Amino acid sequence: MVLYLHNQIIQGLRDRKRAALARAVTLVENGSEHAGHILEEAYKLRGRGKVIGITGSPGVGKSTLVDSLIGAIRERGHSVGVIAVDPSSPFTGGAILGDRVRVRSRTTDDEVFFRSLASRGYLGGLSRHTGDIITLFDAFGFDYILVETVGAGQSEVDIMRYAHSVLVVMAPGLGDDIQAIKAGILEIGDVFCVNKADHPDADRAVAVLEAMLGLNREWQWKPPVLKTVASQGKGVVELLDKIDEHSEFLKQNGLLEERIARSYIAALEDNIRRDTVDYILAKARADGSLDGALKQLSEGKTYPAAVAKDLIRQHLCLEAKIDE
Repeated sequence: MVLYLHNQIIQGLRDRKRAALARAVTLVENGSEHAGHILEEAYKLRGRGKVIGITGSPGVGKSTLVDSLIGAIRERGHSVGVIAVDPSSPFTGGAILGDRVRVRSRTTDDEVFFRSLASRGYLGGLSRHTGDIITLFDAFGFDYILVETVGAGQSEVDIMRYAHSVLVVMAPGLGDDIQAIKAGILEIGDVFCVNKADHPDADRAVAVLEAMLGLNREWQWKPPVLKTVASQGKGVVELLDKIDEHSEFLKQNGLLEERIARSYIAALEDNIRRDTVDYILAKARADGSLDGALKQLSEGKTYPAAVAKDLIRQHLCLEAKIDE
């Protein structure tokens, strides 16, 4: 019965049934033991969508910009899926903001699909299942897949591991020029956008950012800096043009394959980390070694890094020495 339902979901992805996509995402995000079969088939269908990462500090207007980009994409006749990673509720683990709060203007469009994911404590501005859910969206056949990260400031550079193109959103008056230096944002951005450009300091923000980019390194692709007022739709079409231009640059220079390969490596690394941690903790709980370790920690007899190494040695049966 379970296999039949999963085959229905897979066929639904092929037939672009929104209910099937929603169900598949839920199974993956909740860590269902049956999600692997769906992902295995979804990987065979992937490879059509442009994956655009959208990152930036809190308050720069990322969600409003995403909504405006959706409109520009739809005006060109393309479909778009949006993955918005939200902060998690500390009590339920679910996304705090949710779908309806984030995007209100496209809910009746069959060629737009929006899904909020809970970060659930995962670092880097993403969810632990972001890569797998991008795969589901790609298998569904979206022309564009927009991935909006948590507004977590300096921890958002992980988006470059999954996206083909990274859009960094900034805003005047928020100190984003200093933030960018600290966060390594200059290194990950393919297109930069100064949003809320009706602010008096917008031109200065653009000039500072362009100067910083000029000092950074020699570029194969020189990231452009654009101004937008997303709440009014100003500059959004030009922004989409630059994103498309970057996508074409990647294709023409054989770099798209490199970025896709990078996303595979990221997914592999994330799955190894996730499954290894889950495995070790489950084993340690089952045999009581976790309780013993916590007792030693509470008594000040050891420290967390040493406990972690001991649990790894014990439960992964590692003979090789782990560096102290």
